[in-house]
Amino acid sequence: MQVEKNASIISKSIQQNKNVQGTIENVASDNSLSVYVYDSSSALFELMYDCEYDNPATALDFEYHEVYSYYKSAVENSGKYMCVTNKREKSRAEQRFDIIINGFSSPDTIGAERHYSGNGSSDVQNMVYADIIELRDSSECFLIVTSSITPLSNTVEIIKEQMFIVSIVFIILAVILSIYVTRKIARPISKTNSAAKKLAKKDYDVEFDATGYLEVEELNDTLNYAKTELAATEKLQKELIANISHDLRTPLTMITGYGEVMRDLPGENTPENIQIIIDEATRLSSLVNDLLDLSKLQSGTIQPEKTRFCLTDSVKDIFERYSKLKEQDGYNITFESNENVWVFADELKISQVIYNLVNNAINHAGDDKTVVVTQSVIDKKVKIEVTDNGEGIPADKLEYIWDRYYKVDKQHKRGVIGTGLGLSIVKSILDSHGAHYGVRSTLGKGSTFWFELDAVSVKKKPKDK
Repeated sequence: MQVEKNASIISKSIQQNKNVQGTIENVASDNSLSVYVYDSSSALFELMYDCEYDNPATALDFEYHEVYSYYKSAVENSGKYMCVTNKREKSRAEQRFDIIINGFSSPDTIGAERHYSGNGSSDVQNMVYADIIELRDSSECFLIVTSSITPLSNTVEIIKEQMFIVSIVFIILAVILSIYVTRKIARPISKTNSAAKKLAKKDYDVEFDATGYLEVEELNDTLNYAKTELAATEKLQKELIANISHDLRTPLTMITGYGEVMRDLPGENTPENIQIIIDEATRLSSLVNDLLDLSKLQSGTIQPEKTRFCLTDSVKDIFERYSKLKEQDGYNITFESNENVWVFADELKISQVIYNLVNNAINHAGDDKTVVVTQSVIDKKVKIEVTDNGEGIPADKLEYIWDRYYKVDKQHKRGVIGTGLGLSIVKSILDSHGAHYGVRSTLGKGSTFWFELDAVSVKKKPKDK
């Protein structure tokens, strides 16, 4: 215990005879102890050192028989003894009797001396530690160290009072914190929630500008971005509906018009008019099929059925479809390759990609009507490039050309070949294959669309003899 530990320090100082009084005063003052050292070699137990830094109201003034009693107990317990004693203040009659017995005759001492007995009853208790110290000269001294023990009931009452005060403080702090949280978090979130409800009603002019914690501001930034994207999507949807309506209406108008002419005018039931009706019906069917394919590709309904096939031969087969276009309209469509390349992909879908890219190049070819398709192999990857010499695309428009019905000049023009959904279908098919693709363009010089696939085998063409 702490009393025993401090008593041991004082005992060592007495045995070594080094600054005994200073050590006693320091230990007593630092630990609120009362220290008494008696000469036990003398039968009278003369007091050698004393220092009382304990609570003055609880300090013990020992009489001879008390010192002797503690000494006897220490002898019986191998030189050390510790106990707890209660403080009891004697009555004036007992003080007067003690004065007579002890030989004190001065009336001034009556009421001035206090005596404490181990068998008294009080709320205040003291810890008493006794130690017999053997000195170097074979003599001995007797050390008594006392410390007051705070009553448990008083401690409990003090703790109750402190806990009550602490509870009141915490309640006040909780109220203040809740008000702060309401202002810093709840209000911005409530404001954001109100703006989100307006956005749900397609009010794209709403602004998410609530301020507060970093997370709230980041949420508002995200919602502002979502609002911009939703507005752009709705605009694109309207444009898409308008463009589809135009493309659907045009062939239907042609079919209806030529049908009425053939019905009402004699001699108009010619093979040429019938062919126009067939061509427009075919175009209408192609548009519907492209819309269905695009919808399925973007929803993930159609998954690529990959097989190993020769990409070079597939491109050559596609070029045979353009033989009539070359002859009738004077287009110069060429395919350049140095070797046959095999890939592992969906042959039908990749053929559709090449076909749509060539159609797009034909629609935007320049006055020379030249379209060049190039095949090259670099680092086990085959790259297909489709180049035209048309007007080109501005750099700030390149990222939008893959959107459905996006027009660089914002004017809807009926293409020579295709339905206006070609590049969107190309993007969806290449995305489903995990392929790399892109476009390079220079205003006034033309554009080059390209894509890359992994080559699984490469076989060189035999050289002509």
